[in-house]
Formats: sequence, structure tokens, C-alpha cells
Amino acid sequence: MFEILIGVISGIVSGTGMGGGTILIFLLTFIMGVEQRVAQATNLIFFIPTSLIAIIVNLKNKNLDIKTGIIISVFGIFGAIVGANLAIHMDVNILKKCFGIFLALIAVNEIYSITKQYKKVKNKE
Repeated sequence: MFEILIGVISGIVSGTGMGGGTILIFLLTFIMGVEQRVAQATNLIFFIPTSLIAIIVNLKNKNLDIKTGIIISVFGIFGAIVGANLAIHMDVNILKKCFGIFLALIAVNEIYSITKQYKKVKNKE
């Protein structure tokens, strides 16, 4: 049952373009007790169908810059090869810490963006 709920939550977040994989990895490791490497690999399987659906919906709504997407994808493939090899050879505890730092950086960036936006709106009043 948890798998279904986790899939739905991650799919919704993924569909909005906010990184459903981040939520998926977090839920798999902390709620279900899945090892970090397994959670990250599971995320890759999850990513394929959810990203294809998001691509189709966004293509239909003309929200894609295809040229930029192709360029990013080509170099993203190179980065994925490097990252997968790093993850395979990295100690699981270090991998967990790196993921935690990544999440913390995202949180700090979001707080900064919200604060900046709030100040901008407040200064216009």
C-alpha cells in the first residue's frame, strides 16, 4: 500500500516539474527503509514513464524549448554515466550525506527565492 501512495505523491510532484525523484528517494529511504543506492536506482525506473508523460503534456501545451532540451539531454547523458559510476563506487553513508546536502541546498535556494520575491512585492507597495 505504501508503494502506491509513494508512487502517486512522487508522480504528482514529478508532473509539476519539481523533482518527483527527490521526494521518491526520500520516501523510499526514510519511510520504507530502502538502501540509498536501491532508492536512487528505483528513481531512475520511475523517471522514464513519468517524464515521458510530462513531455507529452507539455508538448501538447507548447511549453517546451526542444532545442535547449536536446542540448541539455545530450550532456545530461554524459553526466548520468559519470554520476552512476560515482554512486556505484561510493560508500552508502557518503552517498546519503551527499543527498542530504543536495536537499539542504535546494531548501536554502527556495527560501532565498521566496524571500527575494517577497521583498520585491513589498517594495512595489
